[in-house]
Amino acid sequence: DLRGVPCPANAARALLKLELMDAGEVLRVLVSAGEALTNLPESVKQAGHELAAQSELPGGDWELLVKRG
Repeated sequence: DLRGVPCPANAARALLKLELMDAGEVLRVLVSAGEALTNLPESVKQAGHELAAQSELPGGDWELLVKRG
């Protein structure tokens, strides 16, 4: 749950967690609307992972599903 965590700290935390996972596993990341919706997906893609899904939650926050590359 990275809601309220500013960029680039939210991307850094997500990438650290992904490094501990096995290839193909999916990480569920919750973020606040705004800058994170652009920066976090771009950061995980550049690191070789895949943004599998992105959906808005009630209240305006977002859920991102990232598949480890």
